[in-house]
Amino acid sequence: MPVASVFPALERLLPKVSKPVQYIGGELNAVVKPWDDVLVRWVLMYPDAYEVGLPNQGVQILYELLNERPDALCERTYAVWPDLERLMREHGVPQFTLDAHRPVGAFDVLGVSFSTELGYTNMLTAIDLAGMPLHAEDRGLEHPLVIAGGHAAFNPEPIARFIDAAIVGDGEEAVLRVTDVIAAWKQAGRPGGRLELLARLAREGGCYVPAFYDVEYLEDGRIRRVVPNRDDVPWRVSKHTLMDLDAWPYPKAPLVPLAETVHERASVEIFRGCTRGCRFCQAGMITRPVRERSLGTIGAMVQQSVAATGFEEVGLLSLSSADHSEIQQIATSLADRYEGENIGLSLPSTRVDAFNIDLANELTRNGRRSGLTFAPEGGSERMRRVINKQVTEDDLVRTVTAAYSAGWRQVKLYFMCGLPTETDEDVLQIARLAQEVIRVGRAVTGSNDIRCTVSIGGFIPKPHTPFQWASQLSPEETDARLAKLRDAIRADKRFARQIGFRYHDGKPGSIEGLLSRGDRRVGEVLERVWRAGARFDGWHEHFSYEAWAEACAGAFAGSPVSLAWFTTRERAQDEVLPWDHIDSGLDKEWLWDDWQAALDEVPTDDCRWTPCPDCGVCDAMGTDIQIGPSGSVFVPLARVPMPSSVGA
Repeated sequence: MPVASVFPALERLLPKVSKPVQYIGGELNAVVKPWDDVLVRWVLMYPDAYEVGLPNQGVQILYELLNERPDALCERTYAVWPDLERLMREHGVPQFTLDAHRPVGAFDVLGVSFSTELGYTNMLTAIDLAGMPLHAEDRGLEHPLVIAGGHAAFNPEPIARFIDAAIVGDGEEAVLRVTDVIAAWKQAGRPGGRLELLARLAREGGCYVPAFYDVEYLEDGRIRRVVPNRDDVPWRVSKHTLMDLDAWPYPKAPLVPLAETVHERASVEIFRGCTRGCRFCQAGMITRPVRERSLGTIGAMVQQSVAATGFEEVGLLSLSSADHSEIQQIATSLADRYEGENIGLSLPSTRVDAFNIDLANELTRNGRRSGLTFAPEGGSERMRRVINKQVTEDDLVRTVTAAYSAGWRQVKLYFMCGLPTETDEDVLQIARLAQEVIRVGRAVTGSNDIRCTVSIGGFIPKPHTPFQWASQLSPEETDARLAKLRDAIRADKRFARQIGFRYHDGKPGSIEGLLSRGDRRVGEVLERVWRAGARFDGWHEHFSYEAWAEACAGAFAGSPVSLAWFTTRERAQDEVLPWDHIDSGLDKEWLWDDWQAALDEVPTDDCRWTPCPDCGVCDAMGTDIQIGPSGSVFVPLARVPMPSSVGA
């Protein structure tokens, strides 16, 4: 039977809330399929506001893939702001999809993609608004499966009580496998009920099902072991790795938002994975190996995205886009293709040692020349050796000198505070480095109109990285160190006005650290703080450290663990980590050796260009690095007129 839209009830509430346009739907390239024409129905959620969630590349890719299947449909939902949540509860309006405004509780699967753990409370809100039991064990056949994905799914334990399953790794092939399993189970008459479906997903769908694993603890609070409670599920669940990205050129028709979003551009992923080996970077570690798209595929994807959307900027995305082995040819070919069409190209962030003026000029040939962004991460040479960010101060000064000489006037530098072995002096070096950037900019341009913005993020140890054993700086220590840096930047009046300083206090990072490296006991904290009103924890104006601290105190009372136990405590080599049964392909012994190398300030080379360091990924996953030259040549494609329905 068709499922009715809740829009008539929702529409009456929209005049009473902020930014009502974000709940209307109907974007260009959105898809609405007949309910009764398909067997499997997905709803995908990015657990944040529309303005953040709509541009998310992962959700857009899976949305297209699933809607291409004749036996499936997929719609989207996002977190609703607290003003609409209150009205929805008051008037009985459930969590809804944006595409057809169908109730989320009517679908087969609610897939939630987490880029950050601070979206967990928004997931709980959506589950509750959908009319579903909060705990997975209380759900029946009439409720959707809740499946988590994204980077945070590499440690799903803090949300284990709330999700039915997790997909670890690349989602493209994985969601199709899951759809196959659900379709076969439904066609067979749903044998064995919800439990049998979960068992099939664990056996055949490559999913991690937390209910099929028991956790045993030692008296001191550490984990003794994680053990399957069924004979037909694996001891370790392996990540999914998509090879041959050229065969998966998605999204083909990106969504064009109705409301303002954080990224107003078409985005094309030019390669996936990173082998630079930055020790703090979970994304770089868990997405190994490197897999590049060819010039031809990138050119065709850009062409198709621009024609389908009307966007005037194209972002060439990856973890380190300038590291593509054919990036110069890509930039030149695209600049030639869009000569005179006011189509700008951008790289989200450029490594200092991968930047060159020729590349930058090509990227800005047809667009606006704005500021350049670099991420040295560590303020001192010593810290950059510790984190394996093999960029020297000379590299940075040489790069910004070239940029200022070529006409740029603004540079943004990203750093982290609280890195392992860091001292106050390491952090204060950031001020001196920023001042040197201003000094050389003035010298080469003869102008005082030079700007440098310093942006600081707190270091958070992440699973599946060499720093997964490291202690995290307390909020008080983080704030004290950042205050000293702020004072050092302001102290030298010759440069203070030209240096912008942006940072967040240490409290949100402490909670992200708890959720990042927590185990199942953290689920009680999450539920308590959500019931106390926590929402949108990634937004400064909504985040309450006090509420989280109170929830921790209540949940951990009488136990050997605490907020500090999960965050500021350094782990030993033999400790069982909450995510050890999730196989990212990285050998734990290799990660430990790299952690020791960090403490000894010894770098690790990039295996794209040097002998294999034996991290384990290619052997464990049956994969290999895929880099150019691809052998393909970018051929300028015929110009396609912009669709008349796209606004300027």
